[in-house]
This record gives sequence, C-alpha cells and structure tokens, in this order.
Amino acid sequence: MEKEIILMRHGQPDLAVQDKVSARDMKRWIEQYDLSEIIDQPAPQSSVALARTARMIVSSSAPRALTSVRALGLQASVVDDMFCEAQLPHGRWTLPRLSPFTWAFILRVLWLCGFSGKVESASKARMRANTAAQRLQSLADEGPVLLLGHGIMNRMIAKHLEATGWIRHTSNGNRYWSATAYRMKPR
Repeated sequence: MEKEIILMRHGQPDLAVQDKVSARDMKRWIEQYDLSEIIDQPAPQSSVALARTARMIVSSSAPRALTSVRALGLQASVVDDMFCEAQLPHGRWTLPRLSPFTWAFILRVLWLCGFSGKVESASKARMRANTAAQRLQSLADEGPVLLLGHGIMNRMIAKHLEATGWIRHTSNGNRYWSATAYRMKPR
C-alpha cells in the first residue's frame, strides 16, 4: 500500500480590514490573527474532494485551521499545537506605518534571518516541523493523512518529508485552501 500525506493550508482568515500600523502595533494584529476563524464561504470543491480521500484528519489547534476542518465537512482525529504556524515576531518601532500584510512579510523575512524577539526562533520551528513530520509519517501507516495547517509550517514539514524520501505528487500553490500531497512507495 502506498502511503500518503496531504498538507493543506487553512481557508481565508476572517480579519477586519485595518489601516496602516507600526511594527509595535503588529503585536495586537498578530494576536487577532491567531484567534481568527475563516470567512464564511464554502470550501472549494477540489479541497473537499481531496480532503475526503484521507482516513486520518489532523489539525493545528488554531481557530482558522479548526474552522477549515469543519468547512470541509470533516472532524479532526488529532488536534495539536505542534502543527500551529511558526510564530511571527513584532518590533518595537513606531515608524514606519505599513499595512499589516506588508509588516507580516517584512517580519517573516527578519524571522528567517534570525530575529525572533520573544517568539519561537526559526531553528526551533524547524525542529518542531521535524517532529510534526515524524508524527504524520507514523499516522500514515494507518492510511492517507490530511493535515489542515499553515503556510510556513506546512512548507517546513514538507522539507522534512522530502528529506526522508517522500515524493511530492500534486501541488496547487500556496494560497488559502491550497494543498500538496506526498507519497511514499512501499519498500
């Protein structure tokens, strides 16, 4: 039997549109983002169909992931913080004022370069992703596994899967509801 792991990104978060903010204000924005569910729209049919091929449903504990599982008409068998998104730091600067999404991009790049402030460092997030990949591989022994997770953490998990011989066989990008499926041939 061929083993399969599907890494799917959550649906679009339900966030109020915000004006420009400072890096210091990003702390509050990040907190709101971490508590957000997804917008009230049906999940894409392609995501629903792919998700239904899984025997085991795994989810991050973030509300946006859990509401995505429900939007797919499924129930998670495993919910764990281990699969949560890599944390985003914030700065102490009051200028410049930029859109939250511009700040999120800048802060993620800084995080990848070593700035973590008071949040989990990139190297610790990579270690967590390795543990998460091992857990998914173990669960895949029972049949196809779907992880409803997050953009950066899913990519980190994917790197560990590929390093252990998993082959990417389908991918439809990095947007909300996107998914990448990996297979391991039987030995």
